[in-house]
Amino acid sequence: MAKDSDSLVHDPTGGIARLREIMRRLRDPESGCPWDIEQDFATIAPYTIEEAYEVADAIEREAWDELRGELGDLLFQSVFHAQMAEEAGLFTFDDVADTMSDKMVARHPHVFGDESRDKSADQQTVDWETVKAAERASRGAKGVLDDVAVGLPALLRAVKLQKRAARVGFDWPDVNQVLEKLVEEAHEITEARETASHEDLVEEFGDFLFVTANLARHLKIDPEAALREANAKFTRRFARIESKLAEHGKRPEDSDLAEMDALWDAAKAEEKR
Repeated sequence: MAKDSDSLVHDPTGGIARLREIMRRLRDPESGCPWDIEQDFATIAPYTIEEAYEVADAIEREAWDELRGELGDLLFQSVFHAQMAEEAGLFTFDDVADTMSDKMVARHPHVFGDESRDKSADQQTVDWETVKAAERASRGAKGVLDDVAVGLPALLRAVKLQKRAARVGFDWPDVNQVLEKLVEEAHEITEARETASHEDLVEEFGDFLFVTANLARHLKIDPEAALREANAKFTRRFARIESKLAEHGKRPEDSDLAEMDALWDAAKAEEKR
């Protein structure tokens, strides 16, 4: 048995079976890796989230050579969780795969069933949400916002909560109303700075971000993607500031805001040429 296991572990074409055997060996209480053995669902979850973001990052940068490795890292997270679940008698990796397969077949009757494929992407989205709503009901979810994952990034969860509420008519019909609400929330932050406690200011700022997410939804903008692009732009332009300062033997801490602001404007102008 050990020999067969060793052969599989070292088989470069072993595929998913090889990966699962490696995970099993890592978690072996007698011969496995001490770090892997002591992990549980809660300690591994942050790594799972991190790996998902690294996949998204590779795609955003179109780093296709890196994407294969990042997808492998994310797959390993699923294998890790499934191995811990199997050890606890909860479910197996095959159960995970079968559950996903069942879900995809059920949610695509126009591909795997008798329904016509002659429908728009928008109609397919509506049908998808109808099936998902039925699934939620079968799991006992009663409230409209039930089962919107709490662990999602806050901005993404805000959009999902708003989408779910919009399905039952709780939504602004006009984007101008969202813009007016955003201005209102900005004024409330200004007022809170002068009179409110820090806790109240945090609440007002949260309201402002929530409405910002709603505006993105109405404009059909992914706020996470938009913010990632803004982060990348800031990083790129600040690096240009550092480069220009270095030409004069200076670092940012040797400069002042006026000089760096002028260099920022120059970097911005260069990008628009």
